[in-house]
Amino acid sequence: MNAGTAAVAVGGDRAGEAGRYTTSDGTALHVVDTGPRDAEVTTVLLHGWTLDHTSWDLVASGLPGRVLRYDHRGHGRSAPAAPGTATIARCADDLAELVAALVPTGRLVLAGHSMGGMTIMALAEQHPSLLDRVDGVVLVATSSGELAGSTLGLPGAVGRAFVAGEKAVNRRIARSRRPVLLTRTEMVRPGLRWLLFGKRPSWRDVAMTAAMVGRCHPVSMVGFRDSLDGHDRREALAGLAGVRAVVLAGAEDRLTPLRHARVLADELPHAELVIHLGAGHMLPLERAREVTAHITALL
Repeated sequence: MNAGTAAVAVGGDRAGEAGRYTTSDGTALHVVDTGPRDAEVTTVLLHGWTLDHTSWDLVASGLPGRVLRYDHRGHGRSAPAAPGTATIARCADDLAELVAALVPTGRLVLAGHSMGGMTIMALAEQHPSLLDRVDGVVLVATSSGELAGSTLGLPGAVGRAFVAGEKAVNRRIARSRRPVLLTRTEMVRPGLRWLLFGKRPSWRDVAMTAAMVGRCHPVSMVGFRDSLDGHDRREALAGLAGVRAVVLAGAEDRLTPLRHARVLADELPHAELVIHLGAGHMLPLERAREVTAHITALL
């Protein structure tokens, strides 16, 4: 990684400022940087696969101090991932570069949802020196590995058919030349409600999530799906062992069921495990107030 080639273009020094950060491999990331630049602690919010920084809107608005969030490559308003770079490992490099450029001093609290949490684990593996500045970590609906072949709780032949069908669909998506996955998302909302949410979700939240998924770059999305299957960073959790941590899980989560959260809590001696009954995978929306409170407590 050669962070020296990166360029920063984030204007202003107060709330609501958005801009671009160009990584060392030339990928432009969409960045939202709010709050005072001289804050003692900066919270960095990392979103999940197929989502973008707006998944944190309800949480970010309630956090004190400086809050930095951005769209991973291939997601939201960021540029597509170049061939071979739609990986969790590259996301960790992007995070390290962005922090070095935009928050070169001061303390950090890192909060990662789903693939965002996996990015924090990869950061611990690839950039351990950065953890010296980290006061706390919040891992939200995420996993340290063993995600390949997930049937989302569907039994037997139904589960196997789901896995085969997903692979077939992804092969088609990988050949797409479209800039975004979907321009109209009404038809996918019921499926996303079942997949990502718990009991009685807000349809506003479901529609917002569908819109995020629709903005995802198709080829990048498939690349990251392969990286999720290969994600195995249980040993990397040792790098976070000395950091205060909170592990948040939804009891109805189909993508990262409770067993994944329990592994994280077992491996992190200073971690608090919080299980949200009735909630699914989208805790930053479903339980925004509680997630905000846990992050704020670490600040």
